[in-house]
Amino acid sequence: MWKTKDMPDLSGKVAIVTGANTGVGFETAKALYEAGASVTIAARDKQKIKQAIERIRATGSGTGSLEVGILDLASLTNVRHFADQFKTRYERLDLLINNAGVMIPPASKTEDGFELQFGVNFLGHFALTGFLLPLLEKAARARVVTLSSGAAIRAEGIDFDNLKLEKPYDAWREYAVSKLADVIFTNELNRRLQEKGSGVLSVAAHPGVTRTDLQRHIPNDELEVLLAQFDNVMEPWQGALPTLFAATDPTVKGGDFYGPDGEHEYVGYPALSKHSTAYMHDRRLATDLWEYAESVTGVNYFQ
Repeated sequence: MWKTKDMPDLSGKVAIVTGANTGVGFETAKALYEAGASVTIAARDKQKIKQAIERIRATGSGTGSLEVGILDLASLTNVRHFADQFKTRYERLDLLINNAGVMIPPASKTEDGFELQFGVNFLGHFALTGFLLPLLEKAARARVVTLSSGAAIRAEGIDFDNLKLEKPYDAWREYAVSKLADVIFTNELNRRLQEKGSGVLSVAAHPGVTRTDLQRHIPNDELEVLLAQFDNVMEPWQGALPTLFAATDPTVKGGDFYGPDGEHEYVGYPALSKHSTAYMHDRRLATDLWEYAESVTGVNYFQ
């Protein structure tokens, strides 16, 4: 039963956690800070970031440091600006936690015209990771941890003709597609890092069934009915454990996917996920997705 007390000392490590002002991201940033890391909380709202930092300092007993990072994953221009600003402050990056996400919002698009969930959950993080890869490669055994969801197994591939709301909107379908894309990205990034001989690890995690602000677009009565289907629902501190394990445990290997160890991976403590579909490991689909992401973001890895 792995918990935060089992984390190694992270003194001197540099970390970014996207969407860390609330929920699983907040608990992830808090645990990394308490283990000694210098953590940048990357989110859209400066005031909410400051409030999160105050909460962490008030409740945590960390030896690390906390910084504000203004990041809007729905704007590729802003993603580039965030990365450029970060590079002026740090020469390396040890941990990039691609945690931020949006779940079943009303039909809407990013600044660049992509369906919001695909644009934020996948494309924004794809661009951010690419921009920061040179700093990751300067660290010893850096890790990129990308958050997926159990919903990823429900996606039936990726419809490249419906990534800008070209077809009637299905919120749950689009969410599942974005989270499938995150797993494919994790695997393909790891493959390309290994091919290059890089020491950076690309790993995925999912938080199981955890009550957080991510569910804010689900009406309260519907949410309670949904959560009532499960015998137990985790709090954010426990939902963050698979992420923290993936980010820090010495046994982790590139391409691993972690989730809770309970039945159906709804609740529990970190373990290798059994969630797997043919789409997650389809090399042709992975290549197509990678080339699509590079073309629309303008971010070319390894060049």
